[in-house]
Amino acid sequence: MKKVLVVVDMQKDFIDGALGTKEAVAIVDNVAKTIEGFDGTVIYTKDTHHKNYLSTQEGKNLPVEHCIKDSDGWQLADKIEAVRNPQDKVFEKGAFGSKDLAMYLAQENETESIEEITLMGLCTDICVISNAMLIKAFLPEVPVKVLKDCSAGVTAESHDNALEAMKMCQIAVG
Repeated sequence: MKKVLVVVDMQKDFIDGALGTKEAVAIVDNVAKTIEGFDGTVIYTKDTHHKNYLSTQEGKNLPVEHCIKDSDGWQLADKIEAVRNPQDKVFEKGAFGSKDLAMYLAQENETESIEEITLMGLCTDICVISNAMLIKAFLPEVPVKVLKDCSAGVTAESHDNALEAMKMCQIAVG
């Protein structure tokens, strides 16, 4: 059995770039330390948009260009990139949740049982919750956990609300 850590969207635009917050800046060191100390498989997601972002549904609802593929803001934060192993899988995703990530984890679980999946990153109330719910749907018998001190929401209140919503869906909060 193995453990999996999913690092969600720890990209420059979400930390101190176009959509950055002080809460996001505050978790970077915790996230890096957690990655370094994790004994298991580490997987990353990267929010990935293209030049047409403003004409997409998301762009119309959130008209702030961010995480444009290959831009500086699309890159993982330097402290996160510094602890990432080159063999770690990275999923680029154009939506809040990654179906590819959930399907990959389901396939991996068929090969070797996954003991637990832990998520952390940005933003708790958008992409972390979306990926946690997708993973829970694909792997209902695998314990899923979110690290609250290694995640940040758009606001402190929305972060807390997302954590409470995940608890109701049997996702542990640690």
